[in-house]
Amino acid sequence: MIRIRQVKIPVKKDSEEYIKTKLKKILNISSIVNYKIIKKSIDARDKNNILYVYEFDIETKDENKILKNKDVFISPNTNYEFIINKSKKFDSKPIIVGSGPAGLFCAYMLATAGLNPIIIERGEKIEDRVKTVEKFFEKNILNPNSNIQFGEGGAGTFSDGKLNTLTKDKFNRHQKVFEIFVENGAPEEIMYLNKPHIGTDILRNVIINMRNKIISLGGEFRYKSQVTDLIIDNNKIKGVIINDNIELLSDIVVLAIGHSARDTLYMLNNHNLNMKPKNFAIGVRIEHPREMIDKSQYKDFYKLLPPASYKLTYQTTKGRSVYSFCMCPGGFVVNASSEENKLCINGMSNYKRNENNSNSALVVNVKTTDFNNELFGGLELQRELEEKAYKLGNGFIPIQIYKDFKNNIKTTKLGEIIPNTKGKYTLSNLNDILPNYISDSLKEAIPEFGKRIKGFDREDAILLGIETRTSSPIIIERNEYLCSSIEGLYPCGEGAGYAGGITTSAIDGIKVAEQIVK
Repeated sequence: MIRIRQVKIPVKKDSEEYIKTKLKKILNISSIVNYKIIKKSIDARDKNNILYVYEFDIETKDENKILKNKDVFISPNTNYEFIINKSKKFDSKPIIVGSGPAGLFCAYMLATAGLNPIIIERGEKIEDRVKTVEKFFEKNILNPNSNIQFGEGGAGTFSDGKLNTLTKDKFNRHQKVFEIFVENGAPEEIMYLNKPHIGTDILRNVIINMRNKIISLGGEFRYKSQVTDLIIDNNKIKGVIINDNIELLSDIVVLAIGHSARDTLYMLNNHNLNMKPKNFAIGVRIEHPREMIDKSQYKDFYKLLPPASYKLTYQTTKGRSVYSFCMCPGGFVVNASSEENKLCINGMSNYKRNENNSNSALVVNVKTTDFNNELFGGLELQRELEEKAYKLGNGFIPIQIYKDFKNNIKTTKLGEIIPNTKGKYTLSNLNDILPNYISDSLKEAIPEFGKRIKGFDREDAILLGIETRTSSPIIIERNEYLCSSIEGLYPCGEGAGYAGGITTSAIDGIKVAEQIVK
């Protein structure tokens, strides 16, 4: 099998027949036994000639003849190997705290190794969680333990289900994550698309299938079970306390708690676990018509291509970074609150991404020096702003058109764009809740982004507040074996500060599982 890269196919000619003809011409061969797509991306630099750029594995009888081409090479081995120390004995079942991507993938690998992990989840199983979240959208009645942030599948379950990452991993964990997703019902195209996504609607079923697989291998799930304390003896983990009164013993505990488990972080600090503050970002969401974004990115080709995404960055005159984050083509903006009387938002898309609006977070970097490097300074800043957002919107999502935002006046009338939200909204003035360094940075950056995407700074673009949960503001320190300062306690995933999305969280879950079985 050989691999060929940089095969450019005009969008209007993207078909199996044309691809085979093109490959035979490039390679100067008469026949192709078989081919497999390895990568597929869109090259839209020339808006008049947008191309798909492919990488293929090809089976042909003329391999030796064509290996002289610089873009042709022997297909590398991308198989992942999970190395288990079979001589190691386990006295207890590992406990996984949290069933987001990090916890699920850690449990999945440990279950395949025969370790019978116990997954502890403060929220509900996905079937019940979906009903609870829908009720929240309709009636604004929050369940603090089962919501957009907490529950089986983690925060990513109610998102776009994006899987793209810049992380490079020579051990092929990235490939293993995607293989597990596909085995459990994700579209096979995620294996090769440059910007793969599953969509919240499909991702929910994938999570159920992963849960059932873990159970079939001897794993166990316990829902509505919040870890409220740790059992520690001589600086070694001995187990956890669930819901303040149930002891569950184990000398291996994985903390895959997610970036919103603030109460858990305070509990960990009571045990003098080594933690430190970290940088993160805060901002708003912005909504535009999906068709406007698609036309700007693809021009006349937009109807032939999937809904367009974008990635924008800008450095302000005062040295702040402003950037788009978690862009959701054809999606919703959702009320993602997890604490009473506090409000935050997120973006979410179904697999088809066919809603009228596209949205993205526009966030500004927040440095630890902004809160005097205090351990919980960033967390409390998040809480403070979320409380302001809740009060400003009277419990609903506060929104404002861009024209009014830059002029610092409350919005009283919308333009042509109709907000596409899950959860009710109210017209507001977001300047009333944003720190000046955030609002000033956004006002400087948005016109610059309008130079790159036509219409981005249109006066009726909708801004929604507040986006605070971009990442954890705290990192739980761990050593070279991925263990914390308490022996047997493994911080893992986004909540521990070691990931930034579904894929990197899943990879980190696998890395922790590797250390445990070694």
